[in-house]
Amino acid sequence: MQSGDGFIVILLIVVLIFWLYKYLRGKMRETVEQVPPLEWLTEEAVPEDEATLLLGEYGYRVLSGKRRVPVYILVNDSESLQSRLFIDYMAERDGEYYAVKLAKDRKPLEKTGSAVRDRLFVYQLLDAQTAGVLYVHLQDKLIDCYRFSLTEPDEEEL
Repeated sequence: MQSGDGFIVILLIVVLIFWLYKYLRGKMRETVEQVPPLEWLTEEAVPEDEATLLLGEYGYRVLSGKRRVPVYILVNDSESLQSRLFIDYMAERDGEYYAVKLAKDRKPLEKTGSAVRDRLFVYQLLDAQTAGVLYVHLQDKLIDCYRFSLTEPDEEEL
């Protein structure tokens, strides 16, 4: 060995240990930050009806049937109110999860930004992994997919 070889070997070992530390730390952070998808869903059997068949035709896999989600509201730190949200289905396609709402004749959805936001945005907010809301028109056999974002979409996303 020459005079500088020991220094180079020690330097390589230090760099290798540092790289290993960063790699393991990143992997551990990924593991901790991963949330199981929609863990609040139940394992109940999904009914096979017109809506689930239509979702299947469009390539969606229905994960759960109708679900009631309780909402607890505290007013001025003293008064307690309760409400609930009803989701018709939860579905998945290509690793993305969607809340599903069925169109109702007695309450049609106007296709304006404010109407869509007021009626559907809350369903995307139910879970961080929800990619959007599917609005299913059973009579017309159509599914509209609404994705909400606080940033303007790129041209590629349009």
